[in-house]
Amino acid sequence: MDPDLEKQEESVQMSIFTPLEWYLFGEDPDICLEKLKHSGAFQLCGKVFKSGETTYSCRDCAIDPTCVLCMDCFQNSVHKNHRYKMHTSTGGGFCDCGDIEAWKTGPFCVNHEPGRAGTIKENSRCPLNEEVIAQARKIFPSVIKYIVEMTIWEEEKELPPELQIRKKNERYYCVLFNDEHHSYDHVIYSLQRALDCELTEAQLHTTAIDREGRRAVKAGGYAACQEAKEDIKSHSENVSQHPLHVEVLHSEIMAHQKFALRLGSWMNKIMSYSSDFRQIFCQACLREEPGSENPCLISRLMLWDAKLYKGARKIIHELIFSSFFMEMEYKKLFAMEFVKYYKQLQKEYISDDHDRSISITALSVQMFTVPTLARHLIEEQNVISVITETLLEVLPEYLDRNNKFNFQGYSQDKLGRVYAVICDLKYILISKPTIWTERLRMQFLEGFRSFLKILTCMQGMEEIRRQVGQHIEVDPDWEAAIAIQMQLKNILLMFQEWCACDEELLLVAYKECHKAVMRCSTSFMSSSKTVVQFCGHSLETKSYRVSEDLVSIHLPLSRTLAGLHVRLSRLGAISRLHEFVSFEDFQVEVLVEYPLRCLVLVAQVVAEMWRRNGLSLISQVFYYQDVKCREEMYDKDIIMLQIGASLMDPNKFLLLVLQRYELAEAFNKTVSTKDQDLIKQYNTLIEEMLQVLIYIVGERYVPGVGNVTKEEVTMREIIHLLCIEPMPHSAIAKNLPENENNETGLENVINKVATFKKPGVSGHGVYELKDESLKDFNVYFYHYSKTQHSKAEHMQKKRRKQENKDEALPPPPPPEFCPAFSKVINLLNCDIMMYILRTVFERAIDTDSNLWTEGMLQMAFHILALGLLEEKQQLQKAPEEEVTFDFYHKASRLGSSAMNIHILLEKLKGIPQLEGQKDMITWLLQMFDTVKRLREKSCLIVATTSGLESIKNDEV
Repeated sequence: MDPDLEKQEESVQMSIFTPLEWYLFGEDPDICLEKLKHSGAFQLCGKVFKSGETTYSCRDCAIDPTCVLCMDCFQNSVHKNHRYKMHTSTGGGFCDCGDIEAWKTGPFCVNHEPGRAGTIKENSRCPLNEEVIAQARKIFPSVIKYIVEMTIWEEEKELPPELQIRKKNERYYCVLFNDEHHSYDHVIYSLQRALDCELTEAQLHTTAIDREGRRAVKAGGYAACQEAKEDIKSHSENVSQHPLHVEVLHSEIMAHQKFALRLGSWMNKIMSYSSDFRQIFCQACLREEPGSENPCLISRLMLWDAKLYKGARKIIHELIFSSFFMEMEYKKLFAMEFVKYYKQLQKEYISDDHDRSISITALSVQMFTVPTLARHLIEEQNVISVITETLLEVLPEYLDRNNKFNFQGYSQDKLGRVYAVICDLKYILISKPTIWTERLRMQFLEGFRSFLKILTCMQGMEEIRRQVGQHIEVDPDWEAAIAIQMQLKNILLMFQEWCACDEELLLVAYKECHKAVMRCSTSFMSSSKTVVQFCGHSLETKSYRVSEDLVSIHLPLSRTLAGLHVRLSRLGAISRLHEFVSFEDFQVEVLVEYPLRCLVLVAQVVAEMWRRNGLSLISQVFYYQDVKCREEMYDKDIIMLQIGASLMDPNKFLLLVLQRYELAEAFNKTVSTKDQDLIKQYNTLIEEMLQVLIYIVGERYVPGVGNVTKEEVTMREIIHLLCIEPMPHSAIAKNLPENENNETGLENVINKVATFKKPGVSGHGVYELKDESLKDFNVYFYHYSKTQHSKAEHMQKKRRKQENKDEALPPPPPPEFCPAFSKVINLLNCDIMMYILRTVFERAIDTDSNLWTEGMLQMAFHILALGLLEEKQQLQKAPEEEVTFDFYHKASRLGSSAMNIHILLEKLKGIPQLEGQKDMITWLLQMFDTVKRLREKSCLIVATTSGLESIKNDEV
């Protein structure tokens, strides 16, 4: 910095600040401020965090993870004895000590607790006398106007007329501004070449520019500074596509702008002394000039934020924190101004190159996460629609001709900034309302409809076609679409939970989502049809093959509908669904179609049918089933198939599954092929299909699908992780899905299912599964990867062998389906399921057949076990005449080969190659006998009861 400029600023500061304080307080400012300090004005902390500073969030008491404390407040609060997380601040934000909406309990630390000695109980209202208040009302508007006018001043040579002096000097500065396109070395190189200066001087300039955002690197006449400007830009273009941002400013403009920021820092200090000062300041900032089209002063600063340099932004943001954010009423008014210009602010941030931590848009978290403020913004300004519309408006170049997103050739930096808009949607939804007003319901639905437009652009995006013949030359970009799915995961869940708060709201939201899915399915509904026939059953369906036609892994609309359906089931409101969506319009086959295609795609990738499509598809399939995405991708596809199974005829549903897996021919009795690759492909596809059928009928650990709680779901996840091997806390948490508060629910249930084993001399402590939890192990747990499945199966068989038990691993008795899903079990005993099971068993017995594998046989045994368990459970709860589920009779009925499933099991038991499955076959045969005895016992009881009634009648 030029010494002359520093002297000029210092002289202006010394000549203004001291008289200004005397004028404001009417007495010695130091004495007055000392009085204020001891009057209770510092009840709320409000400390603004610097970059790198440690902050603390209480996991037990914070309303959401954004509620944090500074170190002093944390150490003097009850939260230090709770579960907490430490964070490193990126700058901005402030301590939430004293904010009662941020904490479930313990909102105050010892230092800021109301009613303590030295504090005022009501608020941080400082007892200012009327004279000081009157003086503040005179001074603040002028000071604020000066700060705003000089901060956003664009002229390089002239000051505003009211600040011009008679004698004008001709001294100018060449000012270099910070940007994120150039490295330290680039700037140093450009300065050395342009200014012909030493390395030390260039480094000094560069460090100051990075810290403050701008610096005067040359002083002199206008021509000399202009020449330096052109030289710097020219040399910077040699090392980067973007030239450095350089301006030539008159020395008086530089001095006034620097002083305006010093004045801002002074105001920041004054704000901390009294609530009255803060309120007067906020009123002045929000006041609109009569007859002017300009927005209020604080809005002008917000709208200019992206054009300000780093140092100016920091001071303005700190001033907002110390004034507006310390007064709830004015925080609300500021938030309303923020939302009014939200779209413009976000667009400018996305076009900007500075970090989010020094952008005005980063303040959204301070407003959107306050529950009462969030409700107000939804009701009065429809903030959900504003955010979702902003998202659509900043991504137009990624829409293809079908109005679907396609992120090929995307900009990593731009999408990283777009994620901030998505994050704001999460903030506004983070606290569910407890009371629904009619206006809140109406505005939320409007926002939900707007959000469905985004999902519509994602439904079926980035479709792919199987590559045949030649390998794909260049892997397409896939990361952006998956990253957006990750960003939206918790938002999708929060929208569904909001809808589930109110039955009427949920039904209307379901109707809107269903309409959106149907609009996206028009091309499928208009395609040609084909007929599939098996076992005397037929299905007319659309002609489509995953291996030949376009398919997409991105189906957020379908999955949202599945989530809403589950919540309808949980509320018991399924019976009212016909009032909003008629049966004719429901078209369950269309709803099932796209998730089924997705699961078939995964099966074909496993069967290596898509190996010529490169690594991008393999990566997408990995994330589709990974813990980071699966809740709103893979899991919801399984649920949608369960919805289809509960509403369709079971035989027609299985015909559709066979058709989409392209296995109708593979289950034809006359199929004959010597093509080993085709046989391997068929076997893999059959295994994948059987596995999905196991999940459809067996996976009931979703509240609303089965009669289970969230705690039971988490316990089951932990059980299956610990069945693989004992794990440390971090490994378990890493494999559990997080909610919107970054919580897994692990701590609430871990001690119910596992015991902690302390570390030895080396290593770390691990959790080991309790013996009583082993009974819940399911070898076909749907969140296992192939590797985890193999390892868990091996470990459990090894354990049973060591305990001298048989190695059979039958499924545990599943919980009951909720009424809305109760008909899913009909898949188990329908004709086509029996045909599939018999065909697998017959091929295993046939020495000439190679269209089977041991894995396939194991899955068929598992389905058989599920059917027998279901019938056993039903017979134990009700008399035989009330049990319509007749799996035992169907399995005992003769098939086309004159052998029923029971006979086939007896034959399989004698095959030496299936020694590893002998224990499971024995268990199945015993279960057949158990079910048979239950049926006979039930018949005997019925017969005895009838006989007794007959005798009584005769006696009468």
